[in-house]
Amino acid sequence: MSILLSAISAVFSVFFIFLPSTESYHNLTSNGYSSQLAVDFYSKTCPQLEQLVLSVTSQQLRDSPVSGPATIRLFFHDCFVEGCDASILISSKQGSPLAERYARYNKNLRPEAFSTVEKAKDLVESKCPGVVSCADILAIAARDFVHLTGGPYYVVKKGRRDGRVSLASKVKPNLPGSNSTVNELLGLFGSKGLSQEDLVVLSGAHTIGFAHCNQFTGRLYNYRQTKKADPSIDPRLLKALRMSCPHRGGNKDIVAPFDVNTPFLFDHAYYSNLEAKLGLLATDQGLFMDPRTVPLVQALGKDKAKFFQAFSLAMEKMGSIGVKVGNQGEIRKDCSRLT
Repeated sequence: MSILLSAISAVFSVFFIFLPSTESYHNLTSNGYSSQLAVDFYSKTCPQLEQLVLSVTSQQLRDSPVSGPATIRLFFHDCFVEGCDASILISSKQGSPLAERYARYNKNLRPEAFSTVEKAKDLVESKCPGVVSCADILAIAARDFVHLTGGPYYVVKKGRRDGRVSLASKVKPNLPGSNSTVNELLGLFGSKGLSQEDLVVLSGAHTIGFAHCNQFTGRLYNYRQTKKADPSIDPRLLKALRMSCPHRGGNKDIVAPFDVNTPFLFDHAYYSNLEAKLGLLATDQGLFMDPRTVPLVQALGKDKAKFFQAFSLAMEKMGSIGVKVGNQGEIRKDCSRLT
């Protein structure tokens, strides 16, 4: 613990960076759709699919490491709004309602994530035209980045079709806020068919990636309207965060790592960080402060294998939310445009 705390200042001097502002452990249960998805769905129509996507994700990670956490986040944002149907990728058409990707809650989604899916789709279309959905490519790419950054490899069931509805107005009610309470998170996850355990496990995706200052400055200066800092933040972390994220007038492009130790490595350090009061978002630290969720936080922080197994199951469960199958939806040639 002392080694971790003594490293905070040095770590933050390295990992407070500027980026363009275009920023269960449980038994898997059926949600009515997972049985309609299959690992070998494209075995005859596009048998090289996984290798094609991997060739793109591997190159993207080498060229721009932020592509990894950005694409995993994109998958979460897609699945929680309209289900895992690639509706997050659709661009607005003139005269039509604003699409999901332009909602305020999605404004910091990284362009590298969209680019990853677009490049993978173009390559897949060149080999298997009109066969593979954008939704399946996004699910595979997210899995690839989990594994390529040190996390578990898990099989991705396929057969999703691309949704035809994408509305910015549906985003806010269906995504957690950075200051959501555990009760609010449990309610939202429950509405998606996800459990308390899923909430804790899927939050572990914050073992990699970064957040913009505006997602956590409330904790630094005016926690729950007290005009004081969140008492659950380690004082040395608080000092480092305040130096890079002033109350007013700071650079909106500055980001901080979710994990001050290994921000580019998919491991289980996220959970031990919460125990050390090093959670970046209120939603992160809240999991350690709540008696309902802290036992699993502590268990996963002690056992990487347990976390990896639980995360793999939870991602399969989340990846089945609201999927379109059979004659539902469509197969888009261009992920950003409805056919």
